Amino acid sequence: MSQSAPTREVARRVFASEFNDAGYTFTESDDERAPVYALLPTGESSNRVFFVGTLTEKEDVGEDSEYWRGRIVDPTGTFFVYAGQYQPEAASKLRDLEPPAYVAVVGKPRTYETDDGTVRVSVRPESITEVDAATRDRWVAETARRTVERVAAFDDEGNEYARMARKEYDSDPETYKAAALSALEDLDDSGDELAGDESGSDDAALDDAPDGTDSAGTPEP
Repeated sequence: MSQSAPTREVARRVFASEFNDAGYTFTESDDERAPVYALLPTGESSNRVFFVGTLTEKEDVGEDSEYWRGRIVDPTGTFFVYAGQYQPEAASKLRDLEPPAYVAVVGKPRTYETDDGTVRVSVRPESITEVDAATRDRWVAETARRTVERVAAFDDEGNEYARMARKEYDSDPETYKAAALSALEDLDDSGDELAGDESGSDDAALDDAPDGTDSAGTPEP
């Protein structure tokens, strides 16, 4: 591949329950500029992630300059995103949004080890887009499908990332399949607490959000 024409990494769809367990990171070359990947416990590498959830809290936790923290929940758990001066568009969006709000996020996984050795996983957002309930529901359905597919391929002989996950994690991939299926069931059972009048729902929201053709996102095919 020509080094003069780098391509963006695919943004993996992943639920919060799995993402928060993805504390192991690695590179695939010795180049100091090589991409850093998070290893998903279902056996996939992820340099970028794509998720949709409800922004429930935001806070400027910066001292000398703005540094926004957002808490975004999906049916399985919580993502934390952090955006400051090096992510101006995402930081501006967090500043302007009023929780609760549905948001689509594309960003890079980040890990941080606490003093007691616990590895925390968060997201450095490249883009944050406000979306509607229908967009969130479509993301849940598609992410559940992707999760189930990864679990189904976990024991494939040629699945190198699954071998890595088996070595690095104690978790059972079936746990994430169960969470995905539960999220699907929740779609049928839950009311829409944010949608209000859906007659004006934007059916093309996923095309405008990072899940579609927006330059901020390169979703899984």
